[in-house]
Amino acid sequence: MRVLLVEDDRRIADDVERALQASGYVVETAGEGEDAWFRGDTEDYAAVILDLGLPRMDGLSVLKRWRAADRRMPVLILTARGSWAERVDGIDAGADDYLPKPFHMEELLSRLRAIIRRSAGAASSLVSIGDVTVDDRQMRVSVRGVPVALSALEYRVVAYLVLHRGRVVPQHELEEAVYGHDEDHDSNALEVLMGRVRRKLGVPVIGTRRGFGYIVEEPGS
Repeated sequence: MRVLLVEDDRRIADDVERALQASGYVVETAGEGEDAWFRGDTEDYAAVILDLGLPRMDGLSVLKRWRAADRRMPVLILTARGSWAERVDGIDAGADDYLPKPFHMEELLSRLRAIIRRSAGAASSLVSIGDVTVDDRQMRVSVRGVPVALSALEYRVVAYLVLHRGRVVPQHELEEAVYGHDEDHDSNALEVLMGRVRRKLGVPVIGTRRGFGYIVEEPGS
């Protein structure tokens, strides 16, 4: 899943980016407000981690402009501004959660997972579709309770489709969620990857809509 990290402190940005990548996310970074606003206004992200104290345009203004344009991706505010009044301002502007600095990386990852789940209507870190269960905390997929050995890319495919269950996910959207813009891959890489995923799962949970994309059906649909 693609996450936009907006942080002007290079040290913090590097630490968070490494932690996100280790947790299976595709990460894009912005170090100032105008670039962040443009990316969030023109690209689709599973979530945004947004600092408030940014050069060129402050984070609160960025968030307000996104929400005014009906950009609905979940946003976790990450900032040194820790007063209750500033937290209220952030939530009122449309933030989904707020984490003041300094912070523990595990808490940031936990809050990020939570806002992504809530945006997709999932309340738990465990989401089951038929025989397949995805645990976004452990980054693990199991079939009938047996863990399936998946690569990072294979996990991203399953996790994204299960998170967006019941909806046909276009191929280009899934490619961006799995590879991001910065990873080189062949034109048929997703099809090859999907073939491996289906073989490893061994159950027909991922469907294809020719000319449209891929879907994980809701149970009973």
